Amino acid sequence: MLPELIVIRHLLTVLHGRWQALRADPDAAYSTEAVIVTALLAALALTAVGIIVAKVVSSANNINTNGP
Repeated sequence: MLPELIVIRHLLTVLHGRWQALRADPDAAYSTEAVIVTALLAALALTAVGIIVAKVVSSANNINTNGP
């Protein structure tokens, strides 16, 4: 057998084993919904931080440093 086919066969065997393990215990992996909700919460957090940074920078740029 060609060496490339041995590597591919081993890879498929490992994938099959992992797939069977996930199918045996469906609670072992994250559900799609949990991943999507986590991604949305992370995006909202980054948006909030961006808005706060923009407001702070804007306020800092409006500080008069020319003296009285």
